[in-house]
Amino acid sequence: MTELMKYYEIYDDVYIPGRWHLRMPIYNQGGGEDDFFDIWQFKEGRVLDIERPIRLSMKPAGIALEFSHAMGTPVVHRRVVSLFERLGLQKEVQFIPVEVEWQAEPWFILNALQVIRCIDDARCDEVFYWQPEDGRPEKLGGYKNVRGLKVDVEKIGDAHIFRPWGWKVVLIVSERLKQVMESEGITGAKFIEV
Repeated sequence: MTELMKYYEIYDDVYIPGRWHLRMPIYNQGGGEDDFFDIWQFKEGRVLDIERPIRLSMKPAGIALEFSHAMGTPVVHRRVVSLFERLGLQKEVQFIPVEVEWQAEPWFILNALQVIRCIDDARCDEVFYWQPEDGRPEKLGGYKNVRGLKVDVEKIGDAHIFRPWGWKVVLIVSERLKQVMESEGITGAKFIEV
């Protein structure tokens, strides 16, 4: 019997001393109301057509990390882009160039292009669903909260990076991708098995 691949939630290690903290992505304009960027579109699992440059500021400023979040949006260094290209995974992601305050090197928003229905409700620590009494009929029956996320690996196929359907605030990577990121010394990323 073939051993199934393991999967991990990848997240931003916020406890690295002296690290940078990226702010909300905005369009690189004058700071008007229509310059704010809809970060939720990065959780939809589709290629995005971004027509205006995106800018990130930081507060506080600090050590740049090769993987971090800006309001839940993954931001990566060009080394991560190169790693995905070497692994042949560029069809699973879209890298959107961004300007980062005080940085001359290229940075990118990592947009995962797959959403997979794979949450294993029975194995999760707790799963909460939207109920009629919550007053959100458009969300009725969907996940309200998932604690101790676990996935059914048999539903994932050969994906190496994706968001789980119904709980798209999480980004999941394969064990292979995790191991390569760790061996390459990509800074800022933490992993927890799901």
